[in-house]
Amino acid sequence: MKPKVAEKTPVSIDLDPGTYWWCACGHSKKQPFCDGSHKGTGFAPKKIEIAEKKKLALCRCKHTGKAPACDGTHRTLD
Repeated sequence: MKPKVAEKTPVSIDLDPGTYWWCACGHSKKQPFCDGSHKGTGFAPKKIEIAEKKKLALCRCKHTGKAPACDGTHRTLD
């Protein structure tokens, strides 16, 4: 099963120190983060732990090979 493409572009976001859960299924209404919509899909969110404030480009196409970071795969999707 393939994940749902939430958006074909990444989101660049400033994250404060803490723990975040990146949506891997594409069904979350709180993209790029998990809202529990993966239940029953066979997908699980990916944990992101941030030690100090930083900016990340997070994947929203859900097909990246470097989850949760964008690797440009969205450019190859139909």
